[in-house]
Amino acid sequence: MKIDVKVPQLSESVTEATLLTWHKKVGEAVSEGENLIDIETDKVVLELPAIKSGVLTKIIKGDGAKVTSNELIAQIDTGAVAQAATAASHAATASAVPPSVRKLAREKEVDAATLHGSGRSGRVTKEDVLNAMQQVKSSPSPLQGEGGGGGRSSTTSPSPQSIVGGRVEQRVPMTRIRQRIAERLLQSQANAAILTTFNEVNMQPVMDLRNRYKDAFEKKHGIKLGFSSFFVKAAVLALQKFPIVNASVDGTDIIYHGYFDIGVAIGSERGLVVPIIRDADKLSFADIEKQIADFGARAKSGKLTMEELTGGTFTVSNGGVFGSMLSTPIINPPQAAILGIHATKDRPVAENGQVVIRPMNYLAVSYDHRIIDGREAVQFLATIKEALEFPGRVLLDL
Repeated sequence: MKIDVKVPQLSESVTEATLLTWHKKVGEAVSEGENLIDIETDKVVLELPAIKSGVLTKIIKGDGAKVTSNELIAQIDTGAVAQAATAASHAATASAVPPSVRKLAREKEVDAATLHGSGRSGRVTKEDVLNAMQQVKSSPSPLQGEGGGGGRSSTTSPSPQSIVGGRVEQRVPMTRIRQRIAERLLQSQANAAILTTFNEVNMQPVMDLRNRYKDAFEKKHGIKLGFSSFFVKAAVLALQKFPIVNASVDGTDIIYHGYFDIGVAIGSERGLVVPIIRDADKLSFADIEKQIADFGARAKSGKLTMEELTGGTFTVSNGGVFGSMLSTPIINPPQAAILGIHATKDRPVAENGQVVIRPMNYLAVSYDHRIIDGREAVQFLATIKEALEFPGRVLLDL
């Protein structure tokens, strides 16, 4: 029996997707649940598993094709016998290659199915791809192969590199996600009146509280107590006090959100992603830390879902993890504001007429001046500062 392989239902905000690389060839056996192809949207890379075991008899849409929801892209014959004897081996290899590694292999023009994984349980790692690429570079060119009918082919794939004025350049098309990031950033700057206000916060109280309870916290909750949960909790407290910062613009209307869905910006090799912590006001510190850790791990492996990347009423972006000292973050539309966090560094500050050294962090809030006045933005950021310098108020909901 032949069954259709279709693109899964994409979210309402996603109108089109791109097929990346088929992990099976026509005539090869597939197992139920085995990933057939990666599908890239402007938000996430999805894996499309086979719904039944059989043989891939037809590929209708090839690598790089643009597709839409429920579009037919291939067919599987559940009663056919595989033509390729090595299908099982290829299946095992494909399942042992994470999406991020497959993407790197595709960019470096390395066949991931031929690699022997050096990772746990035989998984192929990025180092395996890079090592294979180096071996290809160091091996003789196909043009230098043996002559005659039994030699190598005299043709090679065109290189993306070119020589301009005696120097090497490389032209690489943007991924769909990178295109979407560029589009949204331009949209934000073109459609919002963005202004940024700054403040500084003494992180010593948070650091002291964390150091005092981090061991007991990890023992009870099974997750380390980081700083992210403090920033998210402080942001929620400030958003509750200033609802306009949690609002969004829709034409000439202002939409006040009665919930607090906080986006957490995470940098990955595929670009910036912003998964959403839903109802952050109802979550504990441990719940928030677990969600952020889970988001970070799945962002690296390309496992975030479209639902997790859709929506959000406010965003927290921590450039400090990369060493950033100061920045002006760009609003994630249609949100009205974003909090930028930076590196905490020891600096001299004045306290009670004395110069002392404190671990200071510069905070930035970029906001849409169309609906948020400067007074509200400044007071909003001051509320975050106060919550971090007196974290007991956050814990006691004061």
